[in-house]
Amino acid sequence: MRILSIIGTRPEALKMGPVIRALQQTLGLRSFVCTTGQHRELADPQLKLFGVAVDHTIHFPRRNQRPEDFLGKLLPRLGDVVRDVRPDWILAVGDTTSVLAASLIAAHHRVRFGHIEAGLRTACRTEPFPEEFNRRLTSVLADLHFAPTVQARRNLRREGISPSAILVSGNPIIDAVRTIRRQPLPPSAVRQRVWSKLGLTEAKEAHAAKLVVVTFHRRENIGRPMAEICAALRELGRLYGGKIKLLCLVHPNPSVRGPVGKALRNSPHIVLSSPLDYPSMLSILQRATLVLTDSGGLQEEAPALHVPVLVLRRFTERPEAVAAGACQLVGTDRATIIKAARRVLDHPKIHRAMAKGYHGYGDGHAATRIVHALQNYPGALCHELG
Repeated sequence: MRILSIIGTRPEALKMGPVIRALQQTLGLRSFVCTTGQHRELADPQLKLFGVAVDHTIHFPRRNQRPEDFLGKLLPRLGDVVRDVRPDWILAVGDTTSVLAASLIAAHHRVRFGHIEAGLRTACRTEPFPEEFNRRLTSVLADLHFAPTVQARRNLRREGISPSAILVSGNPIIDAVRTIRRQPLPPSAVRQRVWSKLGLTEAKEAHAAKLVVVTFHRRENIGRPMAEICAALRELGRLYGGKIKLLCLVHPNPSVRGPVGKALRNSPHIVLSSPLDYPSMLSILQRATLVLTDSGGLQEEAPALHVPVLVLRRFTERPEAVAAGACQLVGTDRATIIKAARRVLDHPKIHRAMAKGYHGYGDGHAATRIVHALQNYPGALCHELG
């Protein structure tokens, strides 16, 4: 059986890494990997962490294209890859334009499509944008839906997806976290430079400043919401002085990098950094006291590492960690962000309650369940999580 995995972004690479490695280790399966160029410079290094080589790479000379332009150019290129590989299955994870393209090209070529991280939904079709409607459209085209949680399965069932096509597999990002944490931390000049700028070490020292990790890049937050977030960060730095250090990991999108750099450069107690390699990111997360983010993945990773999360969004497709008290939706209003951050930073009891974390997104065996389901299709799905 020939399986083509299509990967566009850094988070997709991290989540697909354990799955592809499991495919490669399974007799009777031939694994092929295609990267779409959506975030190539961020995706390729993550695949190497799992010993995954890329078979097909799609290059686009122009970066930061609009989603509709990227989709239109990507589809015919993916069609060429599918004709070359002749897969029995196409796999993709998540909700990006690359994933939507993968599901469409599978339908066009009448190839079965497996959607990993299926069934995530918010209460708003346009938030996050365009990810929410990408994943809803992808669900219409998928043959197998690998839901990370029972709630995700319920979402799919409400949309009329047959239960025989849904497997609660867990999210392979938890597989990735466990795999990387078991490996020795590789040297990183960038990571060491970050620690130096922060004036901190990787060890949590009793009297050291508290580390707050910050990421934000969502399209719907570009503009005034991003300005509000930056204003909140500057105010937190001013209020706490040297008692906290804010590490802001800046997305390479010029629409993010430019405004954030202008707003936060030279701000006291705020360190700006490009995105880190994944082992370094996990190392820094384990040292953090609090995370502020509009990312989806960090809503899974940080609770798994017992770090409280304030979600810089109005809606989340990951309500489980919010219900468990590990995450809190705070939006992008500066006063609300400051109030919520101070509540966690100033009250040890509240911090301890949030730091209990949430472990419902996976048990580290999602990749095994996914491969087993592919091998046994169209038989009954079994070995579900939970």
